[in-house]
Amino acid sequence: MQLSDTSTGKGKVVVNRVMSLDGFIAGPGDAMGWIFDFLAEDYFRENALATGAMLVGRRTYEVGKRMNAGKEQGSAASGGGYPVSGPTFVLTHEPPNPPDPSVTFLKGDIGDAVGLALDAAGEKNLEIIGADVAGQCLRRGLVDEILAYVLPVLLGDGIRFSSPGLGRIDLEPISSTQSGAVTILRFRVPK
Repeated sequence: MQLSDTSTGKGKVVVNRVMSLDGFIAGPGDAMGWIFDFLAEDYFRENALATGAMLVGRRTYEVGKRMNAGKEQGSAASGGGYPVSGPTFVLTHEPPNPPDPSVTFLKGDIGDAVGLALDAAGEKNLEIIGADVAGQCLRRGLVDEILAYVLPVLLGDGIRFSSPGLGRIDLEPISSTQSGAVTILRFRVPK
């Protein structure tokens, strides 16, 4: 399994999801702590090493800020966090004032945002996080792969894997592996 395509000098656009078996990527109130009931914080290290930049939505950015402020498990403030060394881009209609100097806020077209962030990722992958941003990317045909970590839990409510209005997309399975209680699924998104 090749995590990035160094033969072209470009990485892939990858939607990365940790999700419950009933299809939620966050619980009620945007809760994310349930993830660490099943995964150690270093579980994603291989994927993080293949990632050169991240494109997230404003809501996802705000959840991360809240987790850092509360030093919740999995946040950078807790001594954990996702160990990506490249830049983070936040797609939003309203950048915060004052802006956060640790991220780049983008307004405008999703295609332009993906192009800019993918260039910044260099030969590594651009990781897409957030239901709305991922849905926009999928609708526009901008995603190369979906990587889903399926956890053995039913949340019953929360933020769904995909945003409303996303039509059917048939995926090509690349791999399916089991690691402890976690099932890891990787799919190619046909263009």
